[in-house]
Amino acid sequence: MTRLVGLSGSLRQASYNSALLRAAAGLMPAGSELVVDTIRGVPLYDGDLEETQGIPERVTELKEAIAAADGLLLVTPEYNNSIPGVFKNAIDWLSRPPADIKRVFGGRPVALIGASPGGFGTILSQNAWLPVLRTLGADLWTGGRMMVSRAQTVFNQDGTLADQKIEEQLRKYLEGFVAHAHALRQEASAS
Repeated sequence: MTRLVGLSGSLRQASYNSALLRAAAGLMPAGSELVVDTIRGVPLYDGDLEETQGIPERVTELKEAIAAADGLLLVTPEYNNSIPGVFKNAIDWLSRPPADIKRVFGGRPVALIGASPGGFGTILSQNAWLPVLRTLGADLWTGGRMMVSRAQTVFNQDGTLADQKIEEQLRKYLEGFVAHAHALRQEASAS
């Protein structure tokens, strides 16, 4: 079983990106699962807080879930042509202390998808993630791109996918990413 953890970069209840993440969980290929997790509860990063109180419990829980998974799916909104601050903040916490970066992110397959009401999907946000993921040593899967434009026309009122074309694109994207994560796990266990 190939197990992925998925995180939405939005805290909004009716978030298109959270809806896209839930849709992805329901479209996973056979022999795989996507555990939908949340960045809710991750405080603003504060070095003084880290020094006096350590890593917050919610951050530790997320780190352990990611470290135990075969891959990580980041579902990113785009705010002001870049990464949402709340999402970057969560990743910043997940990289603390620096000694944990390799265990949590090093060589871990990571994929980026996103949804936006705008016409360009989340291309700028996804591009802004590239140096962050490179710095963390993640293995960014580049076998496909999934950027949902005009998200308000793609989802039903209840947050389910209404667009069959987008659903099929997401299904194929997930098949490719799962195959990549599975192959890397097989390589690691063979060596």
